Amino acid sequence: MVIGIIGENCTGKSTLAKKVKEAVGGEIVTGKDYLRMAKSESEAGLLFREKLKNALSGPNVIYVITQPEHVEFLPEGAVRVLVSADLDTIKERFRERMHGNLPAPVADMLEKKHGIFEGGSYDFRYDGVNGDPALLCNALRERAESTL
Repeated sequence: MVIGIIGENCTGKSTLAKKVKEAVGGEIVTGKDYLRMAKSESEAGLLFREKLKNALSGPNVIYVITQPEHVEFLPEGAVRVLVSADLDTIKERFRERMHGNLPAPVADMLEKKHGIFEGGSYDFRYDGVNGDPALLCNALRERAESTL
């Protein structure tokens, strides 16, 4: 099974991916990690697409996505999970990552990117602030078992 965990920075995607891995197993791939698969970006992209296609019926891959163009890597049949959080929470989490400082250009960038994944087609929507990861993990486990 391929699970795309999709969302803006600091919505809780990585935390959720770890919980999903505990529940259904698999390899977590984040952002541009796929570039390590080859020397050129285009070749790495082709290899990664093939890996994800093979994972539909093989070992699970959990792909954490923060860039809209990376959603295109997900093959048909992949499970798409949108993780969201309100803008104030995203800014606060980013501020913590930056040791208490959130420069104005970074805040502006977060504001411009807020909502970039809305309007897409998702199998699940997960609230990265108040969501219960156990409920989502159970649903993913059931989906994985139904495809065996």
